Amino acid sequence: MRQLTDREKQAIRLLTNYSVELTLIEPTETGLNKSIMDATIPVRSYLKEQCIHDYDLQQAGQSFKVIIDDTIIITSNKYVPSRTSLYRPEAKGKGGDPRIWFKRLPEFSMPNDILMLTYFENYLYIINITQLSIYDLIHATYNNPLKELVNAIYRNKNSISNELLGKIQNIADNGFLRAIKRGDTAIGHALETALGIPENNSKNPDYKGIELKSYRSKPSISRESRKGLFTQVPNWNLSYFKGSKDILNAFGYQRNDGFRLNCTSSTQVRNSQGLILRLEKDINQLIENSDTVGDFVVWLMDDLKSRLLEKHNETFWIGADSQFIHGVEYFQYKKILHTKKPIPSMFELLIEQGEITLDHMIKRTETGGASERGPSFKVSNSALRMLFPEQIEYSLVS
Repeated sequence: MRQLTDREKQAIRLLTNYSVELTLIEPTETGLNKSIMDATIPVRSYLKEQCIHDYDLQQAGQSFKVIIDDTIIITSNKYVPSRTSLYRPEAKGKGGDPRIWFKRLPEFSMPNDILMLTYFENYLYIINITQLSIYDLIHATYNNPLKELVNAIYRNKNSISNELLGKIQNIADNGFLRAIKRGDTAIGHALETALGIPENNSKNPDYKGIELKSYRSKPSISRESRKGLFTQVPNWNLSYFKGSKDILNAFGYQRNDGFRLNCTSSTQVRNSQGLILRLEKDINQLIENSDTVGDFVVWLMDDLKSRLLEKHNETFWIGADSQFIHGVEYFQYKKILHTKKPIPSMFELLIEQGEITLDHMIKRTETGGASERGPSFKVSNSALRMLFPEQIEYSLVS
């Protein structure tokens, strides 16, 4: 695909801000003349992710062509019925390269225009972001096909977040909420219990695809400065150590409440336990190193980025005031930071810059094993917007 113009980039940013999931395709002059386009990897991935079509399962030949009748080309003032053809041409020894075509496309596209594809409510839409003024149409004072589609997608995508916001607002309106547990997890557990979310060990987001991250607004400077992203154990097959117990045995220390390891590792400086992170870009790995043992655990960066996207496609970061009454903690939930769609490439950069760090939280069990509440990856508040560019702030108190 050719380099996008500034106007096209602005159009894509605007559409993604409205929660439009999309992919792009560029018709060539030959493609328009012959009514054929290559289904590029991004297009194939999008169709598969949306459960529209999987080229990997498709046999070659015209008899195995798949037709999507519910296809619409959007212009500045009308919906144009179209039809999508998905197929693999026959080729010697193997199936041909995946192909795609949209009926009537030459009427609405020039060679090398950039077309946006988006799938919504069982219809595949084609939008020419080179020819159409996306900004003007979305912000127009009159109704038009693009504005109607974008607003419908936005309402649909935000219906769950609005539902959750209303429930948390009701909890906040009732004042301080009594803690059920003690410790760091008490604040999140109290809110999730009030929301009717059962306690579980699932790594999936908490509420209908939305992750909840609660924190005490001002418990201490250190806690306020970072927010937890997710926990992820190392790839033990690639690591020198084969479990949390090995890490605890090597670097743990005795405290009044037992033998434990609570420490933060970053790429910037060795901590008091002699641990430091190192990003190896050539092999796409994050490695933790000790000044005594050497490299001892490994994470694949692809695994960490996938975990980030899985956990934080949409997140409510909920801040609360805390107070103790007769030895019992109570929470007043006061604000929410609503984020969407983290940028995986920024995750790598922020690790390299020391803005994303790793916390070990391991302790010896009564049976001599190890109990691990991490490893927990956390991001500094100052870097949160770099990782999550889409942010909305809500106040829960007047």
